[in-house]
Amino acid sequence: MTNANSPVLTRGPKRWWQDAIIYQVWPASFQDSNGDGMGDIPGIISRLDYIKSTGANTIWLSPMYDSPQIDMGYDIADYNAIYPPYGTMADMDALIKGCHERGLRILCDLVINHCSDQHKWFQESRSSKDNPKRDWFIWRPAKYDADGKRHPPNNWRSCFSESAWEWDEKTQEYYLHLFVVGQPDFNWTNEECRKAIIDSAIKYWLEKGVDGFRIDTASMYSKPMDFPDAPVIDKDVEHQPAFHLFCDGPQLEDYLREIGKVFAQYDSMTVGEFPNATFERSVRATSASDPQMSMNFHFSLCDFGRDVENDLYRLLPAEKRRLSQFKEIIRAHQTHVEGTDSWPSFFLENHDIARAISRYANDAPEHRVASGKMLATLAASQSGTLFLYQGQEIGTVNFPKDWDIEDYQDIGSINYWKMLKAKGASQQEFDTAKLNLSALARDHARTPVQWSAEQHAGFTTNAKGPWMKVNDTYKDINVASQDKDAGSVLNYYRKAMQLRTKHIDVLGHGLFRIHDPKSDETLVYAKLSDEQAKGKIAVVALNFTTKEVAFTLPAEAKGKNLDLALGTHGDAHDEGKLRPLEGRIYLSA
Repeated sequence: MTNANSPVLTRGPKRWWQDAIIYQVWPASFQDSNGDGMGDIPGIISRLDYIKSTGANTIWLSPMYDSPQIDMGYDIADYNAIYPPYGTMADMDALIKGCHERGLRILCDLVINHCSDQHKWFQESRSSKDNPKRDWFIWRPAKYDADGKRHPPNNWRSCFSESAWEWDEKTQEYYLHLFVVGQPDFNWTNEECRKAIIDSAIKYWLEKGVDGFRIDTASMYSKPMDFPDAPVIDKDVEHQPAFHLFCDGPQLEDYLREIGKVFAQYDSMTVGEFPNATFERSVRATSASDPQMSMNFHFSLCDFGRDVENDLYRLLPAEKRRLSQFKEIIRAHQTHVEGTDSWPSFFLENHDIARAISRYANDAPEHRVASGKMLATLAASQSGTLFLYQGQEIGTVNFPKDWDIEDYQDIGSINYWKMLKAKGASQQEFDTAKLNLSALARDHARTPVQWSAEQHAGFTTNAKGPWMKVNDTYKDINVASQDKDAGSVLNYYRKAMQLRTKHIDVLGHGLFRIHDPKSDETLVYAKLSDEQAKGKIAVVALNFTTKEVAFTLPAEAKGKNLDLALGTHGDAHDEGKLRPLEGRIYLSA
């Protein structure tokens, strides 16, 4: 039975982060303060009041550490220094202080599966086979075929469409990199290495006042150290997907508990990026009685509609992208922690996902606003800690399909295109790949924030423009125009977050009960503040189509007096029908 003083979804004492609304900032694309075309920390400071106005009470700052920027800062050269174009350590201190002065908490990105090949630790490791830090990274000898040709230790493909191994000419061995060549993986079996990571990447920032971390690639620290080959799925290339082999390895839970003990000393929050994990595994990773992390990001929703088994950049056919399938993921996501002491998170967007309106709703100009509000209604009524991504609150959509491949800046997109060229892809294959990238590429999330209809969307004063092309939609979708428009997506998000905060017990902590699981038109569900539905309930009704559709209330609403608390169209119009892309939240009196 649930503790009387605890949220429905947790069996332990309530923690501050369970009520958090966390706004993710991608530094390069948030706000340029000095006109060099690159976003920076002073630019973030200048927008803190805006972030707070969205209803967020916490900021997650994506990597700001010193880095060669091969992978947008996820290749860290120094955990204790700031990437110079972003600012200085004094700027970072000012950001932490500025957040706390406004009642905002701040999270940093914790990237400790790998570092940059420019990090001093790796430079030492690759200097010789007998260097004391050689074993801090994963080195293996080559394999040779019958003709004497050299091959990597196994056939693993990196997450960025190339071999997961790189040959080092000087020491005549390969090192493992599950991401780009410039991101060598740490050897977490080395205790001395783990201690150095904890001191440099974790304790240093907690002592500075950071309130927690998003833990990058948290399921990848432990690998099977015999490095078996992956099954051959793509016969046209040598290197094969191996997520099932290098995720959630044999010692992962021990490593997560080790760093979890450090986080517990600071009352800090952690959310782990946990690809390739089942819901059952997610529960184990986030149990309050066995602390590995506060919560994690389950990938089932962001993987919806793409061929994750074979090709992350390939859309599944339409029959495998039905609303009923989307709803089953939502249902599983919302219910998998029930009866446990674990805690979920919820997000529709982040820096690794194309824009939600374009993926889950309708991004045609005439439907953007309604789609943005409808998805805001969904987000506001999901249990768990809520994450928003910059630009989501104004209804940013994917950039146009006719952008040239040269406009794509993400290393994943670039390497994917290179892989197609290397395998001699046909023009039809290139055309299909371009269409898939226009739907799924990470680049869509990384265009500069659209602050105004002014040149370069008000992001920068640089005459040459920003580091990445601005989305063509900036004149129609921007903060300045929406801030003044009571009917805008931005102001709807503000109302939705305000409602969520006021009724966090049922909207953010309540039990989820889906009503129409087989419908491919509507998503209707109840949220309950207690298991017997005797207390407060909410009913959420969402129309994912561009036509008017009928709907009925769930059984849990029977006998309840419900009032319309929030609606995308302002009023209920017809209690038995939903207008195109309409969303409503009803609350019991």
